[in-house]
Amino acid sequence: MIEIIFYFANEIVLVRIRGQTVTFASSVYGAREAPIEGLKISKAGAEMEFPDLKDNPDWKNIAIERFRQKIMSLPNEDAVANYIIQDLTKFGYKARYKQKHGFRREAIK
Repeated sequence: MIEIIFYFANEIVLVRIRGQTVTFASSVYGAREAPIEGLKISKAGAEMEFPDLKDNPDWKNIAIERFRQKIMSLPNEDAVANYIIQDLTKFGYKARYKQKHGFRREAIK
């Protein structure tokens, strides 16, 4: 299991990776864990990532399915963590800490 802590303005976001399962928790919503389906997904962000979804009325479900496929295509938890750090950084999230398998967390620079 890998946990990554991101800062976004005054919000703290925790991403937990267990094999091919990724959950998200935010300090704004009481830090309750949710899969990607439980998140508010920005249409503008989805369109930036997948321009072909601009006029698609089912854009959210397609974007979620593409996220799942991407996660499933990655070989291990480290690759998933690196992908999520890279992806969220594009949207202004700042990765601060990474913790692997319950060991001491490491600062991300």
